[in-house]
Amino acid sequence: MSQRIGTKLFVSRLSFYTTQQQLESLFSPFGVLTEATLITDQNTQRPKGFGFVSYKSEIEAEKARKALNGRVILTFSYLYIMP
Repeated sequence: MSQRIGTKLFVSRLSFYTTQQQLESLFSPFGVLTEATLITDQNTQRPKGFGFVSYKSEIEAEKARKALNGRVILTFSYLYIMP
């Protein structure tokens, strides 16, 4: 018997430098996101390293879980160098 995962996924072990936009960009290729929440510290407003994403359907959520669970994701900044 397979367990239903629903449409909401808990995402942990994110970099403390992850942005809301990066979270959405990482999970949006797998389906329509209805919610992407990056949990932040109330005092510092910095990410706590976890969040939640919700999809329109369970199939989309399962695709994301299978593709990303256990993967190492590197977070970095793009440098813009002006003359």
